[in-house]
Amino acid sequence: MKSINSEENAVASRGANLDETDFEILRQLQNNARLSNKALAGRVGLAPSTTLVRTRQLERAGIIRGYHATLDPAALGIGLQALIAVRLREHTAADVAAFQDYVLGLPEVMRFYHVAGANDFLVHVGVRDPEALRDFAMNALTTRPEVAHLETGLIFSCVEAGEGWR
Repeated sequence: MKSINSEENAVASRGANLDETDFEILRQLQNNARLSNKALAGRVGLAPSTTLVRTRQLERAGIIRGYHATLDPAALGIGLQALIAVRLREHTAADVAAFQDYVLGLPEVMRFYHVAGANDFLVHVGVRDPEALRDFAMNALTTRPEVAHLETGLIFSCVEAGEGWR
């Protein structure tokens, strides 16, 4: 993962015109998006009113795209996670769009990446057990007319990076 510090120049060069205080607000919210505005202000050394204005500006600019909760997969009955690399038969815009729309509607899909390289997509899935993974791959993916090849890798563990982009 890239850290925010390594991204500051890249973001500034795109016209976002962020300063170190903006980046500190982003760091703090990435580590705990449930911080109250008052607590966030204390951590970044600003008045709460100023912190609120800056946070709202980051939201309006699309730099903060949303807030989320991190869930425990095991508590939800997800005993196995995998990354499934998918290669399409053809790379038409229609096939890419159709496959993407289909996959994003599947409840087992946790994340979906359109990638460059030998494969076209990485599909992060969470399922109950190995049999459910096999059934998902066979019934949900190999039956699609766009799909030419699948390659599945099991995820043994996932560790979130510390501060930085997630």
